[in-house]
Amino acid sequence: MAIADPLAAPAPRGLAGPLGLGAVVVAVDQLTKHLALAALQEGRTIEVVGSLQFKLFFNTGSAFSIGAGRGGLIGLLAIGIVVVLLGSARSMPGRLATVALGLVLGGAVGNLVDRGFRRGDGFLGGAVVDFVDLQWWPVFNVADVAVVAGAALLVVASIRADRATATARARRGDARGGVDTARVDVDRPAP
Repeated sequence: MAIADPLAAPAPRGLAGPLGLGAVVVAVDQLTKHLALAALQEGRTIEVVGSLQFKLFFNTGSAFSIGAGRGGLIGLLAIGIVVVLLGSARSMPGRLATVALGLVLGGAVGNLVDRGFRRGDGFLGGAVVDFVDLQWWPVFNVADVAVVAGAALLVVASIRADRATATARARRGDARGGVDTARVDVDRPAP
């Protein structure tokens, strides 16, 4: 008896799953940022283990501080990405893609909240609160982890969906005597 992969199951159609997970990501992200702001004021660093430490950093750019000072433009780009992802939610190829979408949405919105409301000048000119410092990687936050993990899962989900489609096409072709009629050129006879 084969065990079904719950992440390969068809995704529920609708936005409840991605929005629910996204809301959890935003809540955890904002809670950890609030705790970091309270515990790490005045240049304080908390050593955790090995090279991991917590240190407060305000990022006005995008990932890895690229585009510092262009928060408004980066915020608009993030809003555009959120809109596109929400529009594509109904066509996600499975539960794994739905989870990935929720992670990316939650991470993007978590950082957008900072851009809109933290230490800002003008429209979306705020700074994103980063506080996880590995000392060998740029400082980041929970929202960043969610975006990166979600993007990686979207790639995996896409590869899995492509393989499933290819397998289904191959099975249809085998059932028809080896010819996939969906791909037969009508101007040429089938082999």
